[in-house]
Formats: sequence, structure tokens, C-alpha cells
Amino acid sequence: MLLIALLTTACSRPDTLSSIKAEGVLHVITRNAPSIYFEGRDGPTGYDYELARMFADELGVELRVREARDNTEVISVLDRNYAHIGMAGIARRPGLEEKYHVINSGLEAESVIIYRRNSPRPETIEDLIGSTVHVVADSNHEYQLQALSDDYPELQWEAHSGLDAAGLMERVQSGDIRVALIASNELALNHVFYPRVKESFTLGEPEKLTWLLPGQQDDSLKKRMQAFLQKQRENGTLAQLSERFYGHLDRLTYVGARTFTHHVENRLPKYRDLFQETAREHGLDWRLLAAIGYQESHWRPNAVSPTGVRGLMMLTRTTARYVGINNRLDPVDSIQGGARYFTMVYRQIPDDIPEPDRTWFALASYNVGYGHLEDARRLAEDAGKNPDRWMDVKEFLPLLAQKEWYSRTRFGYARGHEPVIYVQNIRRYYDVLAWMTEEPETLEPLPEHQFADIEGTPAAGQADDDAPRKPTIEARNEARLPDDFGMIPPVL
Repeated sequence: MLLIALLTTACSRPDTLSSIKAEGVLHVITRNAPSIYFEGRDGPTGYDYELARMFADELGVELRVREARDNTEVISVLDRNYAHIGMAGIARRPGLEEKYHVINSGLEAESVIIYRRNSPRPETIEDLIGSTVHVVADSNHEYQLQALSDDYPELQWEAHSGLDAAGLMERVQSGDIRVALIASNELALNHVFYPRVKESFTLGEPEKLTWLLPGQQDDSLKKRMQAFLQKQRENGTLAQLSERFYGHLDRLTYVGARTFTHHVENRLPKYRDLFQETAREHGLDWRLLAAIGYQESHWRPNAVSPTGVRGLMMLTRTTARYVGINNRLDPVDSIQGGARYFTMVYRQIPDDIPEPDRTWFALASYNVGYGHLEDARRLAEDAGKNPDRWMDVKEFLPLLAQKEWYSRTRFGYARGHEPVIYVQNIRRYYDVLAWMTEEPETLEPLPEHQFADIEGTPAAGQADDDAPRKPTIEARNEARLPDDFGMIPPVL
């Protein structure tokens, strides 16, 4: 009878997916990183976070995220079955599926050796002999180096808990360490903040980044998640998310990053209060307004172009008259005029276009004109693309410079590559301003003019040679749980 009772209980035990729906909560453990999850202007965001939020919405449950200090904590939580999903930016590697249920998140990355600009560049693995290669603990990079150790027994490395890719990049830039091995996507996201860090060579081929599910779970959640991700892949959502977080990262070179940082320190302080006051008046993020100003004039109030646009916001005479500005060379008038004009342009963009695409469209319209933007949107729609997605429309804007395309439009020829570069640059300038601004800006936007998440990248670092050195790198800590888990695991 006891055996029958036990068998009956086991048979009636709900699967993982049913348990999640019964509790109404999807538990996720992750770490803070611009490639995964971070606090943006309007709350949590990041590629992995946004995807997990959409999955929770599809299940009709709450997404509850716990933040770990590093990959070691993420793995520790999963090993104890204290979360449904672990998001740590870990790539597929041998043996991983023997311990966890592994889901491809839709991104790929490769392992990149980085070093400090103006120091000897390692060209091959042999060049790493005699130096210690530094990696993030519990990353796939450790396993790559371990696999190489048979052929290169003198190869040495050190794994660090409590450090992320940005932390390693800062230490490479400052000279505390010579070389490190990090993921290419994290290098792309953080490179602008550490311009003295250079990419040397890659180890291996690009690998798919994953989400991990505890091996103790059954496969009901894995199957549902795979179906969800396949749908997002087919309807273009994964590509759109990738463009949102990675589509603008190649627009700031080493020289551009150094120059921008210098201007943030030396020019921006003269106008920061003015940007903040004007942006608050118009319900804008001041850093977005400042990024537009930098793209237009590099914050030079007396800037004049050969075509006659002038001032800090580079307004034409017609635009200045339209927005009620008298003196384009006066910084107060110019910034006020730029804010008024951008607000007008933004309100032209259809309300049903979601953020952040609506802002990207507004920036393109600010640069090339609303008519040309609409032409590109129509071309995208005629080609079967989505006219409400920036990632689709930006492919068609450059075509407005080709007769075979602009002859089919209402407003004709335009140098359509310029608004694409314009938007990409401003997005990157915004990233840096958000990173260099210590306190988040809290605004009460106008009811009809709200800007949703414009992603920033909260990292830290110094670009100058004489930057203060960080403390020495800590040794790896033992596997542990986040402090806020306490002694009681969440109810799964």
C-alpha cells in the first residue's frame, strides 16, 4: 500500500511548466552586465532580460529576477535548483548539456584576446606563453584554455570571481594586467568606455550563447521555451532585439571615443545645466538632447557649415524661424530651438511605433526630413519588410541616393546613408553619456511625449594614462548564493 501511495504521488507531481503557472512566477538568476541585464532609464533592460520578459508575458506569469554577483553565483543557484533559468552569457561547450538543460538565446560570440594599445601585441597562442591570461570565472574561456593546455602546457591563466568583462578591460587599459580573454559581444558593448583596449586574435569559432536550466528540472520548460524562441526567430523579434542592443556599436572609433571623452570633460560642463533645464521643459532625456548637440557641432556654439546651418544645434535659418529662435549662435536659443524641433519631429512619428524605434525614426527625420523617412518606410513596406522597425527601414534609407529607387518615391533624392550614420552615432554618444552620468535622470515627460528605454551601458573606467589604479585583482571566491536569497529558496 505504501508503495502504491508513493507511486501515485510521483505520478501526480506537476511538471516544471505547470508549477510555474501555478505559482505565477518565473524565477531567473542573472548577473548585471550590458550584454545581459542592467538598470536602464525606465527600469531593467538588456537583450536577455527583454527576451525573458516576453517569455514570462507569454506564459502569463510574473518575471522575478535575482541578481548574482558573478557567473559563479549563477551556477551555484542553478546547481541548487533555486531558479528556473540562469542567464550568464555562457557559450555552449562540451559537457554543459550533461549537467543542465541548454537553450540557445539567439546570439553568438567568440573568445577574443585583448591587450593594451601601444604595448606588444600577442599574435598567436605562443605569444601568450610567459604571461597570465585573465578570464572571468565560470566562463567558457576557462574551458577553452584548459583544452589548449595539452598542446601548450606552459600556458597560464587566472580566473576571477567578482569581475566581469568590463572589469578585465579596465585592468588591461590601466596596465594592471597584460592580456585577458573575453567574449566578443561584451567587448563590443564596452569597447567605447575603454578605448585603449585592443583586440588581438580570437580563439576558436563563434559559439552560441545560452540560457541554462537546472538539470533537476524535467524538459517541459525547455520545450516551451524552444517553441517560444523559434517563434521569435521567425517573426524577426530576435533580430530586432539584436539590432537594438548591438546595431550601433561600430560607430565610435578609438580616436572618436577619446575625443568625445575629452569633450565631455571640457566642453559639456559649460552647457550641461542648459541641456538639463531645456530637456526637462520638453520632457526629454537631457543626455539624448546633448548627444544630438554633439553630433551636430561637437558642442561648439559658433559652428557654421558650408550650407549655412549654424550654432550648437546646427539649425537652418528656416528651422530657427519655424521654432521661434532669433539667434542661432546663442547657446540658449540654439539648444531651445533644437529641443523644440526634435519634439515636433517626434510627434510626427506614428504613435503606434513602439520605443525605442520611434526615437530612432525621430532622429532620422530630424536629420533627413520626415518626407524622406516616409519614402524609406514605404519602400520597406513594398519589399515585405516592417515599416515600423528601424532595423528594416535603415536598409532602405541609403537607397534614396540611387535613381532606380528615389524615382519611385514622392520626395525624391536624399543622401540616405547620412541619417543611418547619424542615428547610430547619437545612440553611441548616448551610451557614453549614460555611463559617465553617475545619477540617473528622473523626468516627468509630457503626457503625449514619452520616451521609453533608450539603452545605456552602465560600466566604469578611465581612459587617461594617469588614471588611478584599481586595487589588485581578488582571488576567486568559493561558490556562493546571492545575499538576498537568505536561507530559504524561492518556492518553485
